[in-house]
Amino acid sequence: MKTGIPILIMFLFFAGIVANGQQNSPEAEPIDKEQEQLQLCFIYSNMLGFNINSIDNPKLYQSIGEWMGTPYKFSGKSKKGVDCSGLVCELYKDCNNLVLESCAKDLFHNSEQIKKTDLREGDLVFFKIKKNRISHVGIYLGQNKFVHASTKNGVIVSNLEDPYYKRYFYKGGRLKK
Repeated sequence: MKTGIPILIMFLFFAGIVANGQQNSPEAEPIDKEQEQLQLCFIYSNMLGFNINSIDNPKLYQSIGEWMGTPYKFSGKSKKGVDCSGLVCELYKDCNNLVLESCAKDLFHNSEQIKKTDLREGDLVFFKIKKNRISHVGIYLGQNKFVHASTKNGVIVSNLEDPYYKRYFYKGGRLKK
């Protein structure tokens, strides 16, 4: 699995370059923005192992692709550096037009707690890594995968069944309306 992550990052980076119009071929036909977004969603969802017809929020996958590989920075909220709660807030703003200004603990307290078995795409996943307190958050994608900002690898997609995340997983959460 670890060898697949750098390949995924390189592919998403390349796809991002193509999507931004920096194509190598001068005779490439221009495509409209909606078609471009659909293509990117298809690419990102397939790379993550999801059928585009089974996802609820295609914009989420496009946004994840734009954030992949962003380095970790404590209290960061930009593509120069982001932490876990900053990433969640930025993805929710990009994909749901919802402004969240919170740390992982605050996001947890503003969420309805749900079991791991009840997680749906877009729900939050919370971890108690430091001193038995909520210290990490990510966004659940389905099939036990979630996107988050890792202190070691920056923005990545991980699996809840990975022994590390399985050990520290606390609860799922769905933002209260």
